[in-house]
Amino acid sequence: MPFDPDRNQDAPHADRDAPEPELSDEDILDAMGRIHGYLDITTADFRVIYHLAYRHAMERIAGGIHAAALMRAAVEPVCVGTLLDEAARSLARQGVKGLPVVDGEMRVVGMLTETDFLRRLGADSFLALLPRLLEEPGTFRHRCHETPVSAAMTAPAVTVRGEAAFDDIVAAFQRHPGRSMPVVDDAGRLLGLLLRKDFVAACRQRIE
Repeated sequence: MPFDPDRNQDAPHADRDAPEPELSDEDILDAMGRIHGYLDITTADFRVIYHLAYRHAMERIAGGIHAAALMRAAVEPVCVGTLLDEAARSLARQGVKGLPVVDGEMRVVGMLTETDFLRRLGADSFLALLPRLLEEPGTFRHRCHETPVSAAMTAPAVTVRGEAAFDDIVAAFQRHPGRSMPVVDDAGRLLGLLLRKDFVAACRQRIE
């Protein structure tokens, strides 16, 4: 029976939805030409092997990846009423580019990132901001010392549950350009912070 990639309904959700790169006959013939010795195989047979190998690789990469296992649980969030100067020190101290913003019950209500700071200060980049800081430091000191996080944060935050698997994490990161996102429980309370680089590193380890 010829191989039909749509027949395998047992494949994980990520495999069924992920666009599978197609190989042209030229791609296959070039690859076969790089293998020493005689290959008694057609381009159609090669394509069947490729589809099976691709799905197996995706299952191996996706299997066992969950947000709770990759998140940084020790992250210290900022509260909605925290002033921006204090929030900036917290970002620097924890070595991250963004922090979850929580209410009094630890429910995530937003995300505060370096980009939010720049937008609040009317600059596109820190290099563009630097000359203005030198020329009018008092203005920026006022904006940070008297402005609460709630006035600058991005809300609502894109979050994932602790049990979120590979495809859910990928979809969440595709919905925003940030480098991290909060991991929450069923009630929206903070569990930890998932960094994009940690997720990519985990996937790379499985590929290698």
